[in-house]
Amino acid sequence: MSLLPKIVSPLAALTLLFTVNATAQIQLTGKMEQGALIRAMVEPGTQVYLNGEALKVTPEGAFAFGFAREAELKQELKLVYPDGLTQIKPLSIKTKEYKIDRVNGISKKIMKPDPKAVERSRKDSKQVKAARSQFSEIESFTQDFIWPLTGRISGVYGSQRVYNGKPGNPHYGVDVAAKTGTVVVAPADGVISLSVADMFYSGGTIILDHGYGVSSSFLHLSKLYVKDGEVIKQGQPIAEVGATGRVTGPHLDWRVNWYQMRLDPVTIVPNMAEVLKK
Repeated sequence: MSLLPKIVSPLAALTLLFTVNATAQIQLTGKMEQGALIRAMVEPGTQVYLNGEALKVTPEGAFAFGFAREAELKQELKLVYPDGLTQIKPLSIKTKEYKIDRVNGISKKIMKPDPKAVERSRKDSKQVKAARSQFSEIESFTQDFIWPLTGRISGVYGSQRVYNGKPGNPHYGVDVAAKTGTVVVAPADGVISLSVADMFYSGGTIILDHGYGVSSSFLHLSKLYVKDGEVIKQGQPIAEVGATGRVTGPHLDWRVNWYQMRLDPVTIVPNMAEVLKK
């Protein structure tokens, strides 16, 4: 179901509606917190700016934006409506606490990466960055997203390990534990912008473009069913869970992106515990 005429379900409790006058209003859906993806609706033809930067808006008035892991807590939307009315909407962002694990006593040999591995990972990163930088006019980001896989959540967005006092990269996805070969489905419609069977860190990797800067990444896959440029429907099988890349066991690492900003997938899907009860 598209959010285009109604952007509220299933996150109705998280929707904020701001009215300026009888004709001008903005509807925001999502959690006003660090790591969240926000989807919104305005009057068609409205120009939208986030902290002074212009956002792309669909002909129907839908758009999306996100708050990074360590986003500033005070931000601002500016809307210029077709009739010339300008609205300034301050946004108050809630801080989010992240799990931090400290690991000491790691040998220098382990801490120093292999130069060949570093070079390969850099090439992989360029591919991923290029795929996530694409802008398309697909409007699938307005859909109600579903979990690509249900099960036990074994890793959360924003968590981080500190090795010998040196912070490692935060984890930017949600991990769902499952056996190798378990089918992964598309959380929403889209087009495959990247499909690679063996990246150094992420192994089998897919990026699914949902449009207007919003995309999903799927990592550590054992088998890929799709290819670049393929049009995908929500719920369609796209891959199988694996333990490829640099991981210790089979699971799906699902990530949501707004261009280069990594966001928390949990902010756009129903609570996993509630889903598992059905």
